[in-house]
Amino acid sequence: MNSLIGKIALGATLIAGLSTPVWAGSLTVYSAGPDNLIERLAGDFSAETGVRVNVFQGTTGTVLARLEAEQANPQADVFISASWDSAQDLKAQGLLQPYQSPNAAQVPDFLKDSHFVAQGVSALAMVWNRNSHTPMPADWSDAADPAYRDQVTMPDPAQSGTAYQLVTGLLSSRGEEGTWALFERLKENGLAVPGPNARALNPVLQGAKSVVFGAVDYIALEQQANGEAIEVIFPASGTVIAPRPMMILKSSRNQEQAMAFVDFVLSGQGQARVAEVYLMPARSDIAAERPTINELALIPVDDAAMAARREQILERFRNAAM
Repeated sequence: MNSLIGKIALGATLIAGLSTPVWAGSLTVYSAGPDNLIERLAGDFSAETGVRVNVFQGTTGTVLARLEAEQANPQADVFISASWDSAQDLKAQGLLQPYQSPNAAQVPDFLKDSHFVAQGVSALAMVWNRNSHTPMPADWSDAADPAYRDQVTMPDPAQSGTAYQLVTGLLSSRGEEGTWALFERLKENGLAVPGPNARALNPVLQGAKSVVFGAVDYIALEQQANGEAIEVIFPASGTVIAPRPMMILKSSRNQEQAMAFVDFVLSGQGQARVAEVYLMPARSDIAAERPTINELALIPVDDAAMAARREQILERFRNAAM
């Protein structure tokens, strides 16, 4: 294995300096998005290496379902998820190939593992429509104020891994009583929980609602940069981050190309692409287009303890907020 890793590291070094292909064949990447990011990364990698990249995009749940359906005839080489928990689960099942990219040296330890590494990082935020008749909220609890009656949406934690992470963050910072009391107040105030992230954000972009409680920040930041009349608010009381793990499937028949792709995404060029879509780059030495981990008030969460209580937490959320 050491000689193989050395070969891949050499190949990754050559990528930056060669305009001719260094590999042939194809690679299949399953990605939870963003759509424009994986398409750019795939195109850049193909241009540098000559390797054709086939991309399948969907939600993390959709991709996981496809991986399970294809167990008898695996197709994916690399999987980029929007859920850190999904990578931990796949590793526990023995489905991932261990690999530590030489380009991960500048990735903080809490964003990498022996079997996966963050492609980039998002955070949870509130998104407010500036053209609404409501005041700009400053903290999570503001959304329960009568000024926001029937004006607040939230992604469903059962369908959005990031929304679930926010719930666990609030439980960690406010405790059980404080968290469920907040969601009960939000429900009484007309909170709408329409489904995945996009269904919560779109009504606010369109002006039908005023505030998203727990939006994935990079999507809204890009919309804001493109001229949408919204503000992205990171409450001073704290929020949570959502690293996007990138992993190689043990069943991959293209291990060298898969390792080279991971190396490329973690290269300066690849991480600059990550920054372009308003994610935080995984590497700490790459400039971001938005607030970074060091600029946000982050809530520490015991992920393992929260994962063990997932069904209980989701049931309690349904009772309190829906």
